[in-house]
Amino acid sequence: MRRLALLALPLALPLAFVQPAQAQDMKAQLDREMPSLMAIYDDLHANPELSFMEERSAAIMAREARAAGFTVTEKVGGHGIVAVMRNGAGPTILIRADMDALPVTEQTGLPGASKVRVVTAEGVETGVMHACGHDTHMAAWIGTARLLSANKANWSGTLVMIGQPAEERGAGAVAMLRDGLFTRFPKPDYAIAFHDAAQFPAGMIAFTPGYALANVDSVDIHVKGVGGHGAYPHTTKDPIVLASRIVGSLQTLVSREVDPQDAAVVTVGSFHAGTKHNIISDEAKLQLTVRSFSDKTRQMLLDGIRRIARGEAIATGVPDDRMPVVKVDDKEFTPSTFNTPDFTQEMGAFLSSRFGEARVRQVPAVMGGEDFGQFQRADTRIKSMIFWVGGIKQAEYDAAMKDGRQLPSLHSPFWAPDAPVVIATAAEAMAAITLKLLPKS
Repeated sequence: MRRLALLALPLALPLAFVQPAQAQDMKAQLDREMPSLMAIYDDLHANPELSFMEERSAAIMAREARAAGFTVTEKVGGHGIVAVMRNGAGPTILIRADMDALPVTEQTGLPGASKVRVVTAEGVETGVMHACGHDTHMAAWIGTARLLSANKANWSGTLVMIGQPAEERGAGAVAMLRDGLFTRFPKPDYAIAFHDAAQFPAGMIAFTPGYALANVDSVDIHVKGVGGHGAYPHTTKDPIVLASRIVGSLQTLVSREVDPQDAAVVTVGSFHAGTKHNIISDEAKLQLTVRSFSDKTRQMLLDGIRRIARGEAIATGVPDDRMPVVKVDDKEFTPSTFNTPDFTQEMGAFLSSRFGEARVRQVPAVMGGEDFGQFQRADTRIKSMIFWVGGIKQAEYDAAMKDGRQLPSLHSPFWAPDAPVVIATAAEAMAAITLKLLPKS
């Protein structure tokens, strides 16, 4: 990781003179709010809701935003909420928190662990857990709303704070946009969000100018063959052999067709075929995750997958009516997230001046996905930034670094962030950024 200290000195110096009294006042206000915020967090954590089911979580956020003085509209793009506070002339800033949990059975063993179980739309019974930390996102969002409401005398402009559904399915941001987020409500000049992180100690802030998160595509390949008896393979067109050749050839997309300076991933996560030892099946099914940063590289990968699947089938002698079928799941496509470079550098330097250089770092992009980037894609004039807030308890982080132990990642049933530190750090950071971007006129 590159330290923020590598930033140009002229950018950082003027920002070092943040009003210390104001910062101290906000910290004191936040300290008073933390018991209430932690009670809300505990409630949200114990009662997680899957994508498209976030009714209770949305109601809590709507209630808290109204209590803070916002005008709230519910059921925007499903269970999304939009909370607006107009406070004189000035820019408009969008602050987003996602609300959905994951189909994961919690195994932390902690008091207050989720015991929720549901049957999904696909008919699968599963536990439900905030294994990605969206409960910390919601609690920090509420804390930010309270801080900014209490400090209305110190800023001028418009706040648009949104609770977004279905981030884990890559569908919530688009749904809110299609339901008039930028036409029914003030369009933002700035958009900010944060995500808790399982790779940094609690309270560490990390940011990435430019591409921060990847395009994420889910691709299914239905490989068709000609089945038969395992003793007479010459009478068949074995789909397992063909699918295996496709899997092998797919590896050349990244290794031989993508520029080595351009990150990309093609992973076959599932391979299903056959039912018995001595039967050659007539089909095999592959499931892929495909990741990239630029839209050009994304399209090259998807086109390459189709080309390789068909080419290997032709080489195997599969009849024309049995060519592989490649399906890209557009419903769960998550586009790459692009942090406006100059804006992100400026905000990173500002956070460094407020929290100290030891707590703020510039880090490389990751191949995970997030649909926050949809807001900036809808209008590229918006200056956008998502940043990370570390969630690993310091003692656990230090012990893991010493012992070389692997710590739980996001989406793990064992993920248990240091919630008070994450919530307090994120709420202060988002409120401070807002005060900087919406100066009192």
